[in-house]
Amino acid sequence: MKFIELAQYFEKIEQESSRNNMTKLLAELFEQATASEAQLISYLSLGSLFPPYKTLQLNIAKKGMLAIIAKLVDKDLLAITDQFKKSGDVGLVTAQLWSGKETDLSVQDVYDGLVVCAKLSGTGSTEKRFDYLVKLLRSVDTISAKYIARIVTGTLRLGFSDMTIIDALSWMQVGDKSIRKNLEHAYNICADLGLVAYRLKEKGLEAVAKMQIQVGIPIRPSAAERLSSAQAIIDKLGPCVAQPKLDGFRLQIHVKQIDDRKEVHFFSRNLLDMSNMFPDLVKVVEHLDVSEVIFEGEAIVYDETTDTFLPFQQTVKRKRKHGVKEASQELPLRLYVFDLLYVDGRSMLTATHQTRRDRMKVILSKNSSVALQLIEEKKVVTGEQLHNYFLMNLHAGLEGLVVKREDATYQPGKRNFNWIKLKRHARGTLTDTVDCVILGYYFGAGKRATFGIGAFLVGVYNSKMDQFESVAKVGTGMKDHEWKDLRNRCKDLEVQQKPHNVEVAKDLYPDVWVRPELVCVIQCEEITQSPIHTAGKTRDSLGFALRFPRFISYRIDKSATDTTSVTELQSLFNQQ
Repeated sequence: MKFIELAQYFEKIEQESSRNNMTKLLAELFEQATASEAQLISYLSLGSLFPPYKTLQLNIAKKGMLAIIAKLVDKDLLAITDQFKKSGDVGLVTAQLWSGKETDLSVQDVYDGLVVCAKLSGTGSTEKRFDYLVKLLRSVDTISAKYIARIVTGTLRLGFSDMTIIDALSWMQVGDKSIRKNLEHAYNICADLGLVAYRLKEKGLEAVAKMQIQVGIPIRPSAAERLSSAQAIIDKLGPCVAQPKLDGFRLQIHVKQIDDRKEVHFFSRNLLDMSNMFPDLVKVVEHLDVSEVIFEGEAIVYDETTDTFLPFQQTVKRKRKHGVKEASQELPLRLYVFDLLYVDGRSMLTATHQTRRDRMKVILSKNSSVALQLIEEKKVVTGEQLHNYFLMNLHAGLEGLVVKREDATYQPGKRNFNWIKLKRHARGTLTDTVDCVILGYYFGAGKRATFGIGAFLVGVYNSKMDQFESVAKVGTGMKDHEWKDLRNRCKDLEVQQKPHNVEVAKDLYPDVWVRPELVCVIQCEEITQSPIHTAGKTRDSLGFALRFPRFISYRIDKSATDTTSVTELQSLFNQQ
């Protein structure tokens, strides 16, 4: 397939507002591609070269891309920058200024070129990358250059996520969405969407069904539902077990024996490889007496002098590219293991919680480091027992509890009542927190007008529709410097028009739209039904809104599609 053909499909999809039509266009695209091309298209259509767990990515900042365009068209950088300010889109600026010519470059040719560029490193590598990209752009037509520029800067944003690609693959194979569950299951246990597309194109659904866990490729994590009280949880689960809910980094740890060494990966909840940030934990984990293992845990900073866990704001300081060694000494982490997913060739996903925990105890039995521990667990039978244990953990400064069925299997990529969160604010009416994604902001008036921002619009994710739907307009909870900081965070995410995967009533349109990527925690008093907000809104029912929303913090460890879902919001509303 020629790259220009791929770019033309991207152009059609970008101009399409119907989710179903987007899916059908993607299905057509996959139908025309070979198995190898389908794999690459799966990555490229999400604006990347690889699945998210791969650390090698090509994300050149907009400023760098503008310098590349200036060199491409032989114009002054200031003039290019002024033109960019009008559209806010490096792709459009490239298309407006570059009149290339159609070539026979294939999808594979362009992809290979971008990978070569991404691998350039060392002294002078930035200049080499710029020169390489100028050469690549000069060898393609206008529309191809437009989308290459966006891919390079990580701003392709065609308005869909991985779930729409899964629907498109199903549509390609059988003409409808009937095999979505089969494809999604394969993706859940082996979170490489390109690999799923390759297997489907190469050998059909039977090959997808045979896909297995692979150490080094993350498993999409399971998630917990919420209930409002200890008694409600006991009424739902009966006798169960409870574990402290730590407010740290949720990590999935992969360990594999390769010759005489252990290869270790730490994946975040949004499947990013964070291994380089935790050299202290790598040293502890690589001594485990197993050939292959995948387990989950929570990494949190622990103050040994006061014998207490530090808040998330301290733990998050460990997420850095520079000064990692110094940070590991200043902010030592402990890793508390709470689940086992795979060990020495055997998947543990279908084993019960108790079986998985017992096996993990054996694996950790020879471990002597306090930095790696099996999380505490308490069996409870009554609501009173659970409530007392909940209060004990709050007194210790923790968030609350995660309560689990002992006979539950591990269901990757799913949120259900096998696990239930009981958090410190979850009592009676909803004085709880909701993870939201910022959709845009309003200029504001008075003092805030000088900040360039006075309120912002947030939404939640609707996985069924693969879109973000508004749930609150937030104007409280921030100090002056925090408003300025939010404005700066939004600056690189600003877009000229409403993204295709955002659904907002016109009365709520913000002054400035941003790409739905920035996740924040919002506290509210309750969830109400709303005729304006679109979260969960259908022809027959009103949407949901957050009453008295207040900004609490950012969640940089969560992706936008990992925010509170519309389904979870409905559940919280019912609990009230």
